[in-house]
Amino acid sequence: MIDFDTSFERLLGSEGGYVNDPADPGGETKWGISKRSYPQLDIANLTQDDAKVVYRRDFWDAAKLQDMPTAVAFQLFDFAVNSGIGTAIRKLQQAIGVADDGHFGALSWEALRALSEADTVLKLNAARLRYMTKLKNWPNHGKGWAIRIADNLDYGAADTDE
Repeated sequence: MIDFDTSFERLLGSEGGYVNDPADPGGETKWGISKRSYPQLDIANLTQDDAKVVYRRDFWDAAKLQDMPTAVAFQLFDFAVNSGIGTAIRKLQQAIGVADDGHFGALSWEALRALSEADTVLKLNAARLRYMTKLKNWPNHGKGWAIRIADNLDYGAADTDE
């Protein structure tokens, strides 16, 4: 089962240690936590445990990922961390064929349940890749993002039994 702890460990494989890349709009970042999003945090001294608290509270719990099918939960978590919860939810809604209003209500749940986890993982990553290729930072970060999505497709294949 893919739970928060497993998802967090996987995430750290993509969101490594301290960086301060001038080409990254997030600015100073450690474990994927950016100074732009968390100006009150001492990013340079942020521990993995500190990052884990932030990710559970502000992403996993906030997006109610514990209610999602497990393979989809990891994919949505990774997307939300990379692009924001609202974007991740809207792209999931596009992938499952409902209005992308950012509110995951009854119609979204019904559409999600109508698809297999494997199909949802594939469709969500396709939507994610299309979205990311349109970002202005694609020339600088696109290769890394594409590799991250490819890794997530490998996880999706391992996480689904279909």
